[in-house]
Amino acid sequence: MPIIQVTDLHKYFGPLHVLRGISLSVERGEVVCVIGRSGSGKSTLLRCINFLEQPTHGRIEVDELVVNVERHRLTPEQKLVIRHIRMRTGMVFQEFNLFPHLSVIDNLIEAPVTVKGMKKADANPLAEKYLAKVGLMHKRDEYPARLSGGQKQRVAIARALTMQPEVMMFDEPTSALDPELIGEVLDVMKELAREGTTMLVVTHEMGFASEVCDRVIYMDEGQIVEEAPPEQIFTSPADPRTRQFLDRLLRTQTSEK
Repeated sequence: MPIIQVTDLHKYFGPLHVLRGISLSVERGEVVCVIGRSGSGKSTLLRCINFLEQPTHGRIEVDELVVNVERHRLTPEQKLVIRHIRMRTGMVFQEFNLFPHLSVIDNLIEAPVTVKGMKKADANPLAEKYLAKVGLMHKRDEYPARLSGGQKQRVAIARALTMQPEVMMFDEPTSALDPELIGEVLDVMKELAREGTTMLVVTHEMGFASEVCDRVIYMDEGQIVEEAPPEQIFTSPADPRTRQFLDRLLRTQTSEK
């Protein structure tokens, strides 16, 4: 049974129809990458799955928790289910969104303590475990202003893991980083994939998608145009829109070198 199941998902921002009937599933332990042009709805899709954006219409199921949204209306019972969905989905953003007034360790324990009601004595060793996983135990007492961009994003990943989610979602996690810092974040994500973490990743890093993902989804104008294993998407895409996107991306990356 899929851990994520999205059916006929629509999202409007005013008159703008951003998601146009998206349906997709993600199996437990699967790594799925979502690619596409800016403005194609990729980030909105992730934000709707964990209800950071409220869908206009559609059905979302995460780890057997189901919410049916009709005409942007939610019942009190659905809002309770959404709270549980959010606790089961870790989210890592383009920007790091760390609390600047909190130390690294306090950034990590904030959600387990305030959302899950954990005692600090229990949350601290859990946070230290995930700081060690991303190689930043030596930064536990530093403040975000003293970290590099790559370190901030690794802390953000550790913070999401400290909630022990069933699914990790990444919204272009390397797009705000200098090129020399991208590798350290991708290395952490590759390790999570090797450990069997379920991951849904919006990315422009085609090398990562090719190497790590079980399946690649190409989105255009709020719709899924094509989905296939990476070797098929990157060598012989079936849809001309996918082929055009990849050709343009390759030309851009070649010209930047």
